[in-house]
Amino acid sequence: MLKELQHSLLVILLLVCVFFYQLNVKSRCLFSCLPPQKSQQDLETLLGHGRGIVFIETSERMEPTPLVSCAVESAAKIYPGQPVAFFMKGLYDTTRLPSNATYPGFSLLSAIDNVFFFPLDMKRLFEDTPLLSWYTRINASIESNWLHVSSDASRLAIIWKYGGIYMDTDVISIRPIPEENFLAAQSSRYSSNGVFGFLPHHPFLWECMENFVEHYNSKIWGNQGPSLMTRMLRLWCKLGDFQEVSDLRCLNLSFLHPQRFYPISYPEWRRYYEVWDRDPSFNDSYALHLWNYMNKEGRTVVRGSNTLVENLCRKHCPRTYRDLIQGPEGSGTGTLGPGNK
Repeated sequence: MLKELQHSLLVILLLVCVFFYQLNVKSRCLFSCLPPQKSQQDLETLLGHGRGIVFIETSERMEPTPLVSCAVESAAKIYPGQPVAFFMKGLYDTTRLPSNATYPGFSLLSAIDNVFFFPLDMKRLFEDTPLLSWYTRINASIESNWLHVSSDASRLAIIWKYGGIYMDTDVISIRPIPEENFLAAQSSRYSSNGVFGFLPHHPFLWECMENFVEHYNSKIWGNQGPSLMTRMLRLWCKLGDFQEVSDLRCLNLSFLHPQRFYPISYPEWRRYYEVWDRDPSFNDSYALHLWNYMNKEGRTVVRGSNTLVENLCRKHCPRTYRDLIQGPEGSGTGTLGPGNK
């Protein structure tokens, strides 16, 4: 009897030690440690069911800006049961990062249960796709618009391999997208590539990758991105104009109305940074693309400004708003890096 009691106490003591060890590790690493990088098999397990939400950063930037953080957090909030994967070019196999003071945005996103970070290894990503031959023969250092072009290629390969939804890092999610295979219209008969979704190994994306290589011209802005999606859509479908706020269907592909993601068109992008008498409801939208590529003026999300973008951040990415969005006296910015459209 005494032996059994001693054994039980030993087991309990061991469990307590393990608990406090894990708690200590977690507390030390919460803001300074990168979650262990997943192996290729783990990546397949995480995203292979075609339910992931994907973001990409093709510059060496490691610290997400407040607007990038808001985009990722809002997706994690809208899709709580689905993995949100952020592929970063500047992320290598290191497992430790500087303090929270250096990378507050990265630390904030790392603490969200369904957000995962992965290195963006393009050569490995493009294996078994038409993009590998293109990638191995170009000189990235002399390519025009390389950050954009490499992002265009990477998103095609990731969604073709794993399926799911790709979003630019200036897209704020406001409600779930009820589609599996879709493109987003930014205007009538013209597709964007800032948001799209497909099941794994969809032939549309394979043909997009082939067309990417065959008609590659990085000097023409958008040729490998929205223009590519548009010319491929026209090959697949004979689509007319949108009627009211209704989506168009072609085979097993949906072409979603501009109101779904672009209720504010790109010539009017500054309206996101203006004060509205009454904020729009965006009842017909699933997410909002803020056209950050147009933001050459460096407009930012400012706490207390009562602008539309501030109110969107307060509602759809409350952690980012609380911890990263600063007032007019602060030094933080809400602008994006050059690798995002």
